[in-house]
Amino acid sequence: MRFRANIDNVTTLYRIMQCVEKLQKKCIIKFTEETMHVICNNEANEGGIQVWSQIKRDAIFSNYRIQSNSNNEITVHISSEALMGALKSASASATTSNSASGSSYDTEEVIVKLAKKNDQAVLNIEIIGSTSVGRRVRVAHDVKIEVMKPVDVARLTEPMCPEPDIHIILPPLQKLRTIVERMRNMAEILAIQANHNGCLKLSIHTESVKIETEWQNLSIPQMMKENSSQDNTDARPDPENLFSVLVSIKSFVKFLSSHVVSTTTIACICQNHCLILYVYIGDVADAGGVLTFYVPAIIDDE
Repeated sequence: MRFRANIDNVTTLYRIMQCVEKLQKKCIIKFTEETMHVICNNEANEGGIQVWSQIKRDAIFSNYRIQSNSNNEITVHISSEALMGALKSASASATTSNSASGSSYDTEEVIVKLAKKNDQAVLNIEIIGSTSVGRRVRVAHDVKIEVMKPVDVARLTEPMCPEPDIHIILPPLQKLRTIVERMRNMAEILAIQANHNGCLKLSIHTESVKIETEWQNLSIPQMMKENSSQDNTDARPDPENLFSVLVSIKSFVKFLSSHVVSTTTIACICQNHCLILYVYIGDVADAGGVLTFYVPAIIDDE
């Protein structure tokens, strides 16, 4: 099998791995002819949160070449932390590892390829640049990987979820993060509610504290409006009816680390089952990809 490409959008890929690393130290990356998928499906994660992302090849790479006996697909286990480290050094301007010179260089090209070092499969990331005085610089990172067998790849399946009760476009994730971070110190469970009038409520409720934050006039995605207009009038939901889900506040805070890559985020509530969050890379109409987060509901027996 063979894989080689230029990483043109290092910053976006780094930010994606930032989101993933908050959830799992090791993730799955699947390369196909047209897309790259980043997957966190380990139910051992606190709160059971999963990520299934699909990023268009051209949003990250150029000169993309892939070949394998499995429909030209290659799927690997990789350390998200190690890959982050390699991508960080490939940012636009970095300091060389040669502390004696202490010189800096501008990155001109970043190449990623599948390779073997001492019988260990690796993703080799080569950074080519030049210093301010014109000296050529080459820095290479070998990130260990484990190539998955096709039979194991076939077992990878996204969570099965019912049809969402409500879709709503969230406020900027950075603003949500500021609020939820404060709530995290006071409770373990976060209630998320929304209705078809564009109301969103985040709240915590314990024996000693009750806090609620509300947003009004948020947008309902166009697809929801179109589906609603096709339904019979009797089948349309009451626009004031709030659909709700309880989730681990720690899990939700981890999801909010995706603010570094988010432009638009759509939240889907499957009442008493799960929260699905679509984080778009770029504008929804022409997004370079989407990160899909599945956050399971906490069932309140009371």
